[in-house]
Amino acid sequence: MRLLQLLPLNLESKMENAIAPKQKSPPGPIEASGPNLIAYRVSTWPDMKLVPAPRARDWMDATRDRFAYRCLPLLIANQHGWWVLNSHPIRVTWTGGWDTSCIRIERLDGSEQVPALTHFGHGVLTFNLPWLFRTPPGYNLLARGPANYPKDGIYALEGVIEADWSMATFTMNWQMTRPREPITFEKDEPICMVVPQPRGDLENFQPSIRDISADPEVAQKYADWSQKRNEFLAELKKPASDAVKQGWQKHYFQGITTDGAQAPEHQPKLELRPFTDGPAGK
Repeated sequence: MRLLQLLPLNLESKMENAIAPKQKSPPGPIEASGPNLIAYRVSTWPDMKLVPAPRARDWMDATRDRFAYRCLPLLIANQHGWWVLNSHPIRVTWTGGWDTSCIRIERLDGSEQVPALTHFGHGVLTFNLPWLFRTPPGYNLLARGPANYPKDGIYALEGVIEADWSMATFTMNWQMTRPREPITFEKDEPICMVVPQPRGDLENFQPSIRDISADPEVAQKYADWSQKRNEFLAELKKPASDAVKQGWQKHYFQGITTDGAQAPEHQPKLELRPFTDGPAGK
C-alpha cells in the first residue's frame, strides 16, 4: 500500500465550495501562535518524514462516486494528527509463533539496514522512530496507526505518552494477524500518527444515560431530523426527484441544522501546520 495521494485540486475545491460554508482560515505555518509540538531528531537513520495527515484515502477514492467523502467525521479523523512516514520498503512474514525468530524482515531496496525489527515476539513488528517528541505541559501524545487506513494482515497498536516530561523515545508497534502472509510497507507509507491531547480531559467528563424525552428540546430536534432524513431517503427512490439531483443531504457537512440554524462552531476541514525548522524546533 503506497502513500495515499490527495484528491485532484480541482475536484477537492469543487467539493468544498459546494458543501462547506466559508470559514476563517487558521494562521499559516509561519505564525508562531499556539502550543508547540517539537520533534527532536535523535538519530540520522532512519530518515522518517513528518507530515500533516491528508484528508484523502485510496479506498475512499475507489468508492462509487467517491461517496465516502460525504462523511465529514471520517474526513476530520483522517486529518487529525501528523503522520510518520516509513523510510525504506520492507516485506515482513510471520510464522505464527511467539519467538522473535518467527518474524522475517526482508529489505526491498537493497539497503543494508531496515527501519523495523522484532523486539517483542508474538508477531509484533517494531519501528524505531528517530524522534523525541515534546508536548507542552499538561499534554499527552497519542501514538496510533494512520486513521482510516486499513492494512490487511496487520494492525497498528496504540500508545499514550506523557511527552511533556519524559526524555525517552517510543516505538511504533504493529501486531501481525495473518501467519505466513507477507506484509509490505512501502517507502513513504505512513506507519504512525501522532496526536497531542490535553491530559485529564477524559477523566473530567461525567458520563450519564438519559431517556431523550427528559430533554424536550433535544427530543423535538431529533424527531425533526429523523423525519426529514426518512423523507429524503424515500425521495431518493423516485427518479428525477430533487433528492436524486441533490445526491445526499449536506446539513452536517455545512454545519447547519435541518431548520437552517448555523452551528456556533463548525470545522469542515483541518489545516495542520507542517513541521518546520524554526523557533519551535530549536
